[in-house]
Amino acid sequence: MSATNYNTVCIRGGLDADPTHGGILPPIHQTTIFRRKVVGEDQEFTYSRVENPTVAALESRLGALEGCLPAVSFSSGTSAITTLFLALLEKGDHVVCSDVVYGGTYRFLVEVLGKLGVTSDFVDTSDLAACEAALQRPTKLLLLESPANPTLKLTDIAANCSLAHEHGALAVVDNTFLTPVLQRPLDLGADITVYSTTKFIDGHNATIGGTLCTRDEAIREKFAFYRKCVGTIQTAHNAFLTLQGLKTLPLRLHQQTANALEVARQLEGNPHVKEVIHPDLPSFPQRDLADRQQVSGGGLVTIVLHGGLPEASRALGALKICTPAQSLGTVETLVTHNASMTHAEMPDERRLQLGIVDGLVRISVGLEDPREIVADLQQALTIAFKEVCHA
Repeated sequence: MSATNYNTVCIRGGLDADPTHGGILPPIHQTTIFRRKVVGEDQEFTYSRVENPTVAALESRLGALEGCLPAVSFSSGTSAITTLFLALLEKGDHVVCSDVVYGGTYRFLVEVLGKLGVTSDFVDTSDLAACEAALQRPTKLLLLESPANPTLKLTDIAANCSLAHEHGALAVVDNTFLTPVLQRPLDLGADITVYSTTKFIDGHNATIGGTLCTRDEAIREKFAFYRKCVGTIQTAHNAFLTLQGLKTLPLRLHQQTANALEVARQLEGNPHVKEVIHPDLPSFPQRDLADRQQVSGGGLVTIVLHGGLPEASRALGALKICTPAQSLGTVETLVTHNASMTHAEMPDERRLQLGIVDGLVRISVGLEDPREIVADLQQALTIAFKEVCHA
């Protein structure tokens, strides 16, 4: 699919004008129930916990963008991944998961599913041999996150999905950081993709949402059934707002990527920064894989400071334009200290093992003037380390 097609699909894909009055925006069906036409016969919409026309409109467009069946949309990214696990796993099953992964995914696998008899191995999936060794044990799901949150480490999606299928496992990719515009896991062999639509897909800090996408009708039906049982459907209003945000997704992503690369280049020269990570930098260790697998590196930059928690805390506190916050993918630049925010509940020993050190800071670069983003970050770092010198 060309960039032009992405622009078209995000605005028009999967939907026609409202058949009732011809409105070009789908109406918000803010209703709990729908009048039964014929008692005793099935109809598409009956109760908004099960299906809702506005949510279905979002699902149709997301499916068109992903090149798959209509998506299944949820009230949050966490509820999407929860439903993924509940629909496909049972007691005694085994999951292999990327070692560097969103903290909520790690928490659910370990703290919730672990108590229900599902075992999980967290493996460096950038190492094919390590992944294959983990798959020697009968495995139901291989869950990949690439780029990884927050280190941006990449996994070869095609190679790992092939391994999963050889061992009888389903391959799932969390593609929240890049979306189908910049990376297409289903085309690389994945069976399922998962998204927090809260992030780049909405892009405006207006909604909470998540979605699951697949080309397998039986799997999609399972997701819809478990969503009905658990009650985790997206709301009509949030679906409407997400559809509006989706329209500018390609434009936003390409500009945010350009801004992020400029921020990364400028921060490489900062004396207080030990390491700058962005897949489009020449210094990125997996640059060849990034070029092969992704359209571009995306809107996230991760930096590692020479200091630790005190310096990171002071730097975030000194920001004037950028916003210290626990999210990403929005038009505003957001700065996250992952060790104390997204991965705070991960055991310290494991967190440090994975490179999520106290000096690591994730920058979700927005659409502000990149010169002003850089100036704000530079002044905040100067203040943070000047205070260290005076201490």
